[in-house]
Amino acid sequence: MNSKYFDNAATTRVKEEVLNSMIPYYKAEFGNPSSMYTLGRSARRAVEDARKKVARLINSDSKEIIFTAGGSESDNTALKGIAHRYKERGNHIITSKIEHHAILNSCKSLEKEGYKVTYLNVNKEGLVNLEELRNAISDDTILISIMLANNEIGTIQPIKDITKIAKEHNIIVHTDAVQACGNIPIDVKKLGVDLLSLSGHKLYGPKGTGALYCKSGIDINSLIDGGHQEKGKRAGTENVAGIVGLGTACEIANNSLNTHEKYLRKLRDYYISEVERKIEDVELNGSKQLRLPGNANFSFKGVDGEGILLKLDQVGISASSGSACSTGDPAPSHVLTAIGLDDNTAKSALRVTFGEDNTVDDVDYLLNNLERIVKELRIK
Repeated sequence: MNSKYFDNAATTRVKEEVLNSMIPYYKAEFGNPSSMYTLGRSARRAVEDARKKVARLINSDSKEIIFTAGGSESDNTALKGIAHRYKERGNHIITSKIEHHAILNSCKSLEKEGYKVTYLNVNKEGLVNLEELRNAISDDTILISIMLANNEIGTIQPIKDITKIAKEHNIIVHTDAVQACGNIPIDVKKLGVDLLSLSGHKLYGPKGTGALYCKSGIDINSLIDGGHQEKGKRAGTENVAGIVGLGTACEIANNSLNTHEKYLRKLRDYYISEVERKIEDVELNGSKQLRLPGNANFSFKGVDGEGILLKLDQVGISASSGSACSTGDPAPSHVLTAIGLDDNTAKSALRVTFGEDNTVDDVDYLLNNLERIVKELRIK
């Protein structure tokens, strides 16, 4: 593991305990969980045990957990599954301009089918305006999808307030909690959401694993047709090893959440204060208070963010200029432009996301190199 890794919002390493829990299901315990014989029943028990562990992390019933191949599939299933299931009730969806592309592109796909989508503005901190949300609701509104925490700037949305407004109009609420799960406490009952997406590789679990919480009583069309796996909500033979790994990762996250959150916040606050102290013409993007504990996104004015990244990489530091899903896109971040940054300021952004493997010494190493690199690039 590279100790100078600061891109945990893109992905985290798989923990040793997680990997060890998975290995038996690639070897001796390789049965198909839909099979009736002993090997199959053993695999089925492992899947159901993992389902309980995922449910405990978000305080849901295990019957409300649908396993998927990741956050993007969970988002697609939530939006398209609800839109198609409730199309007779209405054809209007409300989301925000700073959602993950899995949400935004699902909405674009649904617009091609004739659905109407309202994209809410956000303020400078990345927060939606509740009054704008109220005004956007119509008799045809069937779904509101607002992310719990943003993947680029870390802003945490007022989901409780959003669900309260939605319930006044009998509207279903989905939240993309991919960045939040394992980093802040999540209780679906307190949040009041009907659907919630999470992903394994954001909380030290395996890539290609995820889950969708779907509240009892909320019906949803399947995105993938085939067999009757996942109670008919997600066809295909289950990825048993991956599901077991996801369950283990959720169990570990649940047991260590308080200390994990405090530690990341300590590193984040130290980094933010030192950047603001050592480097001129910087701007923290997002909310300073309502922010994920491990996220710090700065614009370094007059410098190209990708230039910073390349020079950091030369000294063994991994960070990001935005969402991993946008790599290779020359356009400025849709999140940063939505919060009011001009194109040049948006392109000067550097996202640093901390993980539990990082130390204060690692942060100092990052700070020293970042200060030097920004000075060098500004001189040029």
